[in-house]
Amino acid sequence: MDIDPSALDLADRYKILIGSVVPRPIAWVSTLSPHGRPNLAPFSFFNGVSSNPLSILFCPANKPDGSEKDTLRNLSHPAAQFVVNIVTHAQSHRMASTAEELPYGESEWDLASLAPAPSRIVKPARVKEAPIAFECEVSQIIRLNPGAPSGGNIVIGRVVSIHAAEGLVNAAHHVDAARLDAIGRMAGISYCTTRDRFEIPWGRKALERSPPPPSDR
Repeated sequence: MDIDPSALDLADRYKILIGSVVPRPIAWVSTLSPHGRPNLAPFSFFNGVSSNPLSILFCPANKPDGSEKDTLRNLSHPAAQFVVNIVTHAQSHRMASTAEELPYGESEWDLASLAPAPSRIVKPARVKEAPIAFECEVSQIIRLNPGAPSGGNIVIGRVVSIHAAEGLVNAAHHVDAARLDAIGRMAGISYCTTRDRFEIPWGRKALERSPPPPSDR
């Protein structure tokens, strides 16, 4: 089966993409409007992209009418800042509630009954309940299809401060995955936990420990 993406409508392209690129980490992004109104929204097109400089990206798509989502509007000015909060399993329902389409300037924090905590360097607050949060300054915004319905946008941020809960990061700066208990996004409204983990050495050693092929019996 070969699929020509140019022959698909936007909804079908989206379904294939989010159903195949899984699981996706979730960035719970807090921003401030130019008038200082707080916004909080989740994005699953998100990842860490560089350790030098320490940088992350997330991708807020345009709305169906081609206009920009509140988060992108809040970052479209010089010296824009944001915080990426990592979502735990326990916070999953409140995270999902902040995807609600509220009027611009209305607070998702209040909707989800979340407590903001002051960031160390940037102006937007972090989610107090999040086990780790990355304070970022916008390095670059790339608009892939400006003004188009569901047009993609890439926000790259340089991490200027990290807040971690006590006991989450050890002296060697390893993050305790069990304590983090992060979730991932699948397709549609499906999510997964990160509790089922296994280890594989890198390089040739991975082949030495590879599991046997499945039996036909």
